[in-house]
Amino acid sequence: MVEKDCVFCKIINGNIPCEKIFENDSYFAFLDINPMHPGHTLLIPKKHVDYIFDLSDKELFDFLTTAKKLSLILQKAIGTEKVGLVVEGFLVRHAHIHLIPINPGMQLDSSLQKPINKEVLQKIGDQIRTIIKN
Repeated sequence: MVEKDCVFCKIINGNIPCEKIFENDSYFAFLDINPMHPGHTLLIPKKHVDYIFDLSDKELFDFLTTAKKLSLILQKAIGTEKVGLVVEGFLVRHAHIHLIPINPGMQLDSSLQKPINKEVLQKIGDQIRTIIKN
């Protein structure tokens, strides 16, 4: 199911460009263009659902398991100690998880988000996709 005015549904359908790093039958992941820290990734279900807890138990389990797998990849690709997870869902009304690489002293604070250079975003995406392929 796709919501015609949803920016994330438009990204999934290719109507809005993104730096995609992962896709399977159920989920889609891309780099945030206003990252809190380099490698900040958004993981979304392909099925349009507003609230993460509107997912079935199985869908929620699969969503979080996918987030875990991507977090391990981000750790390796970015060289970060941990990956923080944030779920809120008010700015874009499509369930999503923020996966944010963090090291000691780094905060998970949305006021830290700022635009990133397209070439830097692409380089980070290439690093992550290389880990996924191997």
